Amino acid sequence: MSIFPLPVFEADADPDRRDALTLEEQHARLEPPKTIVVRFGRMGLVGEYPSDGSIRPGCGSKIIARTHRGVEMTEMLTTTCTNAGCGKSVTRKDMRDYIETSGGVDYPFHDTGRILRIATADDLSHETRNLEAARQRRRMVEAIVEELELDMRIVDVELILGGDHITVHYMVEEKFDTRTLQKRVADAFTCRVDMHQVGARDEARLVADYEKCGQHCCCKNFLKVLKPVSMRSAKQQKATLDPLKISGRCGRLMCCLRYEDQTYKQLKANLPHRKTRVGTADGPGIVIDGKILTQLVLVELDHNHNRIAVPLEELLDPDTCPNPADINTKQSEDDEAASKGPRRKRSRRRKKKPSGQTGSAQTADPATETPSVDAVEGGDKPKKKRRRRRGRRRRSNESDSK
Repeated sequence: MSIFPLPVFEADADPDRRDALTLEEQHARLEPPKTIVVRFGRMGLVGEYPSDGSIRPGCGSKIIARTHRGVEMTEMLTTTCTNAGCGKSVTRKDMRDYIETSGGVDYPFHDTGRILRIATADDLSHETRNLEAARQRRRMVEAIVEELELDMRIVDVELILGGDHITVHYMVEEKFDTRTLQKRVADAFTCRVDMHQVGARDEARLVADYEKCGQHCCCKNFLKVLKPVSMRSAKQQKATLDPLKISGRCGRLMCCLRYEDQTYKQLKANLPHRKTRVGTADGPGIVIDGKILTQLVLVELDHNHNRIAVPLEELLDPDTCPNPADINTKQSEDDEAASKGPRRKRSRRRKKKPSGQTGSAQTADPATETPSVDAVEGGDKPKKKRRRRRGRRRRSNESDSK
């Protein structure tokens, strides 16, 4: 088979032309991204902000952006430029579809802001100092809570790069007015303070690291909308119902139970319900149980009550499937008839007329016939025959006397 060179690759095939452009020059020829999608904050918020085209960051670069909270450090996720020179670049339609399927209006997405610059070494040092200061300010907030005797727990305190905004994440059993605490914290730090109430799952997103599977917690890694997980998902997937084994770092049911829930629903809908009558190659029976992933049905047969596992595609109609019970019954009847064989007819002998007997007694019992000569000579005469002969003599004498 011949290989024909394509004109579009002829320029790249020339080594002289390919080496003429340096990596910087090749990168400069690419179209700069129009907007950049970044992740920021301890809660992993996502935002898409316009860029003036003066910077060309790569995925994972630290970028300084002005968000709805102020100037803060962000991490670049991807760009929405179709010719950004990165395999992770997406179109706006793909990004919107992803947001819609990942939570819709609940997805923490923001577009009010803009990209300022790529983070410098000073910006990274300032961010590290803010992390140390956040731990100290958390202890100060906890002291204020104890002073006010409030029934609440401080989970985390977050500072942004500009230092003009502080977010306090807290947990409470019941909602109450936090304006007094907010005013005390604002006076202590001389900045704007936001009080953010979180739940058990958001707490795991802030402070948890690894899950029992060995991976980063889903809520900290990629999950943005933490929907509740019901016990029905665990029962449907035949998982253990031990709370210690199906609960995550937050103490709630693990989010991964929800990943395959839709698949389990579709596969379970294909299986017949329990106590349903089905047909198999071994005869009809009743459905006892089913395996969702393997699509196997446990059937108890009617004729011998044995339980067999049958694939879903091999199930038959119970009315038209072969029935071994009928086959065995017919075979047993045939065997019984063959064992008995044809009936033999009994042969009847006609009784001989004794000499001198009238026509009224034409037949006689075969047992009254004259015995053989050998039996007479031997004197071995049966008693029954002698009695009958005496009776005949008596009757003959009576007839002669008349």
